[in-house]
Amino acid sequence: MKIVARIKPNARKREVVKVKEGEYVVSVVSPAREGKANGEVIEIVAKHFKVAKSRVRIIGGLKSKKKVLEIL
Repeated sequence: MKIVARIKPNARKREVVKVKEGEYVVSVVSPAREGKANGEVIEIVAKHFKVAKSRVRIIGGLKSKKKVLEIL
């Protein structure tokens, strides 16, 4: 499954909010530096969809706030 996620770094709390089918807003507390936010995005999305972190990949927008994620 592929989803589009808009990332909000430096948020007060970690959460995943569904905007519409296949589109989510992911809030992370990490800053958007040195891949810290990307790692946290993978962790939060994996927990939300109840899969292992190794089954979530960022396939588009690695340095962007809008990312395409693949969940295997």
